[in-house]
Amino acid sequence: MTENASLFAPSRDPLTIAVLVLPQASILEVASTLDPLRSANRHLGTDSYRWRVVSPDGAPVPLTCGISLPSSGPLAAAEGADALVVIAGFRQAEVATRPLIRDLARLAPRFRAIGGIDAGAWVLARAGLLDGHRATVHWEDLEDLAAAHPAVDVLPDRFVISGPRFTAGGAAPAADLMLHLIAARHGAALALQVAASFLTTPRDGSEPQISPHSPRGPHLDPRVSAALARMEARLDSPEPAAVLARRLGLSPRRLETLFRAGLGTTPGRHALDLRLQAARRMLTDTRHPVQEVALRTGFASPTAFARAFRRRFGHSPGTARRGGGRAPFGQSAAGARSEMSPASGGA
Repeated sequence: MTENASLFAPSRDPLTIAVLVLPQASILEVASTLDPLRSANRHLGTDSYRWRVVSPDGAPVPLTCGISLPSSGPLAAAEGADALVVIAGFRQAEVATRPLIRDLARLAPRFRAIGGIDAGAWVLARAGLLDGHRATVHWEDLEDLAAAHPAVDVLPDRFVISGPRFTAGGAAPAADLMLHLIAARHGAALALQVAASFLTTPRDGSEPQISPHSPRGPHLDPRVSAALARMEARLDSPEPAAVLARRLGLSPRRLETLFRAGLGTTPGRHALDLRLQAARRMLTDTRHPVQEVALRTGFASPTAFARAFRRRFGHSPGTARRGGGRAPFGQSAAGARSEMSPASGGA
């Protein structure tokens, strides 16, 4: 991992970070970015880390949970900070307007480093700030970011540092990234103290966002976790339960027993539900055609997809796309999580 020595290197100099929070971002991602820095200051007994929150127009930012986050001003108020971090979530193609993208590209050289959390990577990519760099984004968006921005080397890592650019896939990876920053500047001991304050353990950036070793519950059998990872990695080409069991060195009956004990369902039903949930996200969060959504989630035809979708959710894929399905709290069902595809607009 190549790091920007001016930021991720031992230093006792104060570090000021400006955080550009876009509407429909997650409060958890904001807290995961700022609270480790606050805790580090507490342990150090000095304000070694300083921050200010800015918004596109300087007004309070409406977050996905319905709370408005106070702002110190518009993007211009970020000037003078050492680093700029962009936090974005749902509907970034709408809330990251073209004027904001232009301003971001214009102001970028004034910061020593620029980062993106979750869909913040989309915003940086649209501004051309990730071209020639390695980057990551939330795992749901990895394939689409890579397709929309081929000049960016998109990785499935928890967080990525590439010269003066850094990105994290979501809230937990953002905390890992901040712990890494604290360790780089003030030592691993301080980072561990901060992690202990939040009852967590630092994770390496190169770890995949989803893996067989990811924690999935205190009582879940590791073989079920491994099966879930395989299912999630193969939404477009699902494995029959018998094949999945064989890959894991189990009999189909044993795998079903483990799934019923751990999740209360069968491997086949759970795999189908994962595919349909992914399809619903694509319908509400992207502009991919329904036929492409069907293919991406492993259905041989739009007809088979529509039939399974209606059985699961009680309405058609078209109804979900028009906003007739249920949406996450505080988010319009018709709103896009991210740019997702060239057809969805953006800069």
